[in-house]
Amino acid sequence: MTYTVAALYHFSKIDDPAQKQGPLISLCRAHKIRGTLILADEGINGTIAGEPGDIAAVIDHLRGWDGLGDLEVKYSSSSTRSFDRMKVKVKSEIVAMGKSGIDPATGAGTYVDAKDWNDLISREDVLLIDTRNDFEVEMGRFRNAVNPATAKFSDFPDWADRLASEQEKPAVAMYCTGGIRCEKATAYMRTLGFSEVFHLKGGILKYLEEVPEEQSLWEGECFVFDDRVSLTHGLAEGEYEVCYGCQSPVSPDDQESPLFELGVSCPKCHDSLTDRDRARYRERQRQFILAQERGEQHVRDDAADSELSPLR
Repeated sequence: MTYTVAALYHFSKIDDPAQKQGPLISLCRAHKIRGTLILADEGINGTIAGEPGDIAAVIDHLRGWDGLGDLEVKYSSSSTRSFDRMKVKVKSEIVAMGKSGIDPATGAGTYVDAKDWNDLISREDVLLIDTRNDFEVEMGRFRNAVNPATAKFSDFPDWADRLASEQEKPAVAMYCTGGIRCEKATAYMRTLGFSEVFHLKGGILKYLEEVPEEQSLWEGECFVFDDRVSLTHGLAEGEYEVCYGCQSPVSPDDQESPLFELGVSCPKCHDSLTDRDRARYRERQRQFILAQERGEQHVRDDAADSELSPLR
């Protein structure tokens, strides 16, 4: 069975998102959809997975909401449902920047299609900025991109403030996984006085889908917030795993380390785990394998309860 994974977001005023939460999660569960959707006054964000017809039913439902008629969705595929459960959350922001008064629906920068991205970022007068978190940049980035070295997206405004105060304001090109973070970041950059502000429409995922590998300026793999962990050109699944001890992505080289134990530890967390932690994680991994052998679902709680937003 091949499942459809739908990554989506849209900045648009949503009236009373809390009222929409219950019916939406009921619809998703009725169609056996898994994933996470985040609702806020400013819009919707999330990634869901399921059978193609079931995904289509949920997307059609969302496009029936006021302001979401042109909801853009990026589709890919997976050999599993990619998530352990279905969650619909209501929050103050669909991607947490922590700055009031930022309205990407009206104040974002200029979209650049994937086919035109290479020409833009090859310009000498353009500063290329990766708006993702530091561990994501470590896995892959566009050639010559600046890494703000942020641990979370809400750290980005402080970095942008320093950039605005330290130099003349160049043209900037910004990108992220699916487009949501860079769209909101461009709106903030414009409030700082940057006049030429561009962002990659559809994010890295759209670029990897549409731009042939031989023409690509992307290097490495792209982290995604589901069980596939990373994607490469053509949206093929990458070679990274997730450490269920610390939730860090684990590269193929790190998987060869004697400090890596599947479901237990990796080189980043091996020395910080207690013997009790290791015993608990080993038992959890054993139960997970037994459930797989029986063809049953077994939720690994540490992963399932992670607060990682699908496209934060």
